Amino acid sequence: MNQGKGFWESLPLFPERASTLASEVDTLYFFTVAVAIFFSLLVAALVLYFAVRYRRRHPNEVGQPEKTITWLEITWSVIPFLILMVMFVWGAKVFFIAFRPPSNAVEYYVVGKQWMWKFQHPQGKREINDLHVPVGQPIKLTMTSEDVIHSFFVPAFRIKADVLPGRYTTAWFEATKAGAYHIFCAEYCGTEHSRMGGTIHVMEPRDYEAWLEQDAPTDERLLSGEELFAKYVCNTCHYPDSSARAPILYGIFGEQAELADGSRVLVDENYLRESILNPTAKIVAGYQALMPTYQGQVGEEELIQLIAYIKGLEPAGGGEQTASGGSTAQETAP
Repeated sequence: MNQGKGFWESLPLFPERASTLASEVDTLYFFTVAVAIFFSLLVAALVLYFAVRYRRRHPNEVGQPEKTITWLEITWSVIPFLILMVMFVWGAKVFFIAFRPPSNAVEYYVVGKQWMWKFQHPQGKREINDLHVPVGQPIKLTMTSEDVIHSFFVPAFRIKADVLPGRYTTAWFEATKAGAYHIFCAEYCGTEHSRMGGTIHVMEPRDYEAWLEQDAPTDERLLSGEELFAKYVCNTCHYPDSSARAPILYGIFGEQAELADGSRVLVDENYLRESILNPTAKIVAGYQALMPTYQGQVGEEELIQLIAYIKGLEPAGGGEQTASGGSTAQETAP
C-alpha cells in the first residue's frame, strides 16, 4: 500500500481522490458494484443448488407442477425494486451535486482545440495544457471547442464533461489537496488524440496568489472584453440609453428576454454566443434584425472575453435599465 493513501486509492484501478466530489462518486460506485456482485453470486449459487436439489434421479421420473407462492413472488419483485430506487435516488443526488456549481465558485474558461487545452483565469491570465488553481476553492469551468467534440476528464476529481463546438458546457470541482492531476481528453478527436492532455496544478492559496503575480507569458496579448466591444463597434448601438437601436446590455445576464415571437429566453452564455454569431436566430421584441453576423470574425477566445465583459455589466442607476431586456448583440447596426 502506498504511503498516505487509502486501500482503494492504492490499487492501480482506482485513481487518487482529490476533490469533494470524488468520495461521493466512489461511494455510489462501490455500492452498485457490491450489489451487483452479491446478486451475481446469489443467482449462481441458487442455480447450482437447484440443479442438484431438483435433478432427475431416474429415467422414469416425471416433474411435478409448481405451486404459485404469492408472497414469494412479491418478495423477489419488491426487494430488487427498492434496491434500484435507492440507486436511482442516490445517483440523482450525486448528479445534481456534480452539475450544479456552488454560488461561490470562481469561473475559469476552457477552450479545446486539436490537440491542446487553453485556459483563462478570471484575472485574464492564460495557460495552455496547464491550469493552476487554489486548493479549497470551488472552480467552475465554462468550456467550448474550436473544432471537434472533445471531453474534459480529470480522474482524480471524478469529473468528465463533453466539450462541444458551437456551445458552452460546464463542469466544476473543488480540490481538496495540493498536487498535480492529469487531464485527459475522453473523446476520440483525431489522429493525435492521445497527445491531448494536460495538468491541473492545485496550489495553496498563498502560493497561487504568488503565481498569479508572476510575469505573464510572452505570447501575443489577447484584447480584453471591453477592448473587443469597442473594436467590433458594439458600443455604437449597445450603449446605456433607452433610445438605443439595440437592447441594453447592462444587467441583462441571467434575466429573461422577451422575443419577437412572444416567447422568452434566458440570457446565458449560450444565448450570448448565438446572438453574436447568428443575430437573427432570436430577435428581441421591439427591435429589428439590423445586426450583421460575426461568424468567422470572432474567435472562441474573443467570444469568451466578450461574454465575460457583458456578464460583468452592472445596471446603471440601481438597475432601472434592466427592464428594456433583450439579446446581447442581437440587432446592432455598426
